Amino acid sequence: MVSVRLPDGSVRQYDAPLTVAQVASNISTSLGKAALAGKVDGKVVDTSFLIERDSDVAIVTDRDPEGLDVIRHSTAHLLAYAVKELFPDAQVTIGPVIENGFYYDFSYKRPFTPDDLVAIEKKMAELAKKDEQVTRKVLPRDEAVAYFKSINEHYKAEIIASIPSNEDVSLYTEGNFTDLCRGPHVPSTGKLKVFKLMKLAGAYWRGDSKNEMLQRVYGTAWTKKEDQEQYLFQLEEAEKRDHRKLGKQLDFFHFQDEAPGLVFWHPKGWTIWQQVEQYMRRKYQENGYQEVKAPQILDASLWGKTGHWENYRENMFVTESENRSYALKPMNCPGHVQIFNSDLRSYRDLPLRYGEFGQCHRNEPSGALHGIMRVRGFTQDDGHIFCTNDQIEPEVVAFHQQAMEVYKDFHFENIDVKLALRPDNRIGDDEVWDKAEEALRSGLRACGVTWTELPGEGAFYGPKIEYHLKDSLGRPWQVGTMQVDFFMPGRLGAEYVADDNTRKTPVMLHRAIVGSLERFIGILIENYAGALPMWLAPQQVSILNISDAQADYCKALESRLRKLGFRVAADLRNEKITYKIREHSVQKVPFILVVGDKERDANTVAVRARGNIDLGVMSIDALVERLEKDVATKA
Repeated sequence: MVSVRLPDGSVRQYDAPLTVAQVASNISTSLGKAALAGKVDGKVVDTSFLIERDSDVAIVTDRDPEGLDVIRHSTAHLLAYAVKELFPDAQVTIGPVIENGFYYDFSYKRPFTPDDLVAIEKKMAELAKKDEQVTRKVLPRDEAVAYFKSINEHYKAEIIASIPSNEDVSLYTEGNFTDLCRGPHVPSTGKLKVFKLMKLAGAYWRGDSKNEMLQRVYGTAWTKKEDQEQYLFQLEEAEKRDHRKLGKQLDFFHFQDEAPGLVFWHPKGWTIWQQVEQYMRRKYQENGYQEVKAPQILDASLWGKTGHWENYRENMFVTESENRSYALKPMNCPGHVQIFNSDLRSYRDLPLRYGEFGQCHRNEPSGALHGIMRVRGFTQDDGHIFCTNDQIEPEVVAFHQQAMEVYKDFHFENIDVKLALRPDNRIGDDEVWDKAEEALRSGLRACGVTWTELPGEGAFYGPKIEYHLKDSLGRPWQVGTMQVDFFMPGRLGAEYVADDNTRKTPVMLHRAIVGSLERFIGILIENYAGALPMWLAPQQVSILNISDAQADYCKALESRLRKLGFRVAADLRNEKITYKIREHSVQKVPFILVVGDKERDANTVAVRARGNIDLGVMSIDALVERLEKDVATKA
């Protein structure tokens, strides 16, 4: 007798062991047809899995997240099957599931072409329509090695040979194709209906540049056609919004080989930077922060005390002078502790809040660099709060409220809060980590927010609250953070005089709202597709004359608007007005003012808002009122 407990709590009794597929069909014929896999005691398994003892069982369909993973995994095998059908001499290697899809690496005598991708995808569709059964068998390791050698799949044989000799391995077969895999897989290829091959790339065997360069084929797979169409649309939109492309098109910044991972900011891009920095500076001042500036280079001994030299050295730029080792700071916190230590502090001084737009350098791998989103030199809106244990919760609450105000001003309304907990590589004992993690939980509870916990993703010196915002395409970006640190102040000798006249070590809270300004500006560029709100736009107003007869009027208007604080430029070139309007529209200027004889004589302007919106003719006073309102409300 086998008892099966279903997710709704009901229990079904069976006289003999049975498969997941049989359980699904026993529940209903439609569920039996829809079953892609099963979950037995929490583990995802094939529908052919035999249930031999009392178990918790759930049927996985295309409505479940696990179902989508099974589909993508199985589609990767379908890709390999199709490649072997079209290119029998190709050797298959590995093909895992990745975010939004899968890939498979192949060894072949010539590079695949875009035309090959079309042919492979067509063959995949043909094979899927055959609805061939996917079957699993288990072999001893050495027998599996011999099998793959016999069919000239030497990469597979090498993979299996690295498995301990006393272990069995599982193989999956569909039609004429057999592959090594742990599974699970769909019961038949007919379940694979929505997929698309995306691109080709190169990849070294086992990720080692000394090995052969393989050919990687990327693909995507979904349960519904409309989901795939939405994903492809988002990819197309993301391509249009790529901050690297827009940064060049709109003349914001550039990179060059002489400074890898470092940004050359152009006047327009630096104007955006200044708007973000000055806005955040005002937020500092409004919330009781004192702005400071610490050195860029600090002695290695200081980084040794903080734990960075031991835990983070590979990410630091190191230099020497007069037989002393130094490092460019990868973060600002040790410098702020030195400023705290420069004077005797009292409990009456706490909480003491320091803020710095501190430039940091991290030795990121060249392959990880990505425009201004991932760089080697960046500036943070960094702040550190020195406080007592009792002050942690109110400081977390105040920071949360401040962060939410900032994100709202930048028009990010969808924010996920996460709590990253202790990593394996950390300093300090578990008792202190328990205290630190619970302090942040307490602060979040006081904020009245829900959060997700991320085990193992905290910093080596403390847990942290993370703020993940979603942009206009629904893509998540981790920006702000609040970290509680019981270790660094003590390691660096920070003390204050308590109310009982004893010396105590303060708690240090590390906080940032936008994080790296470079990265945040990249997010803004992509979120707005380069069409930044009026208050952030590098050029807010363009004044265009129709002929030379309006040039003096345009110059006078430009001067007046500039004195009022607007970023404005007059385009007085001898070009057709339609050409000038088009050019300034491409540059995504929020307001274009067109001046002809009629407007000049009436002391007015014809106003066009971004997006080719005709606002009609306005007096100068009405125009100024409109511009000031858009800036003030951050419209």
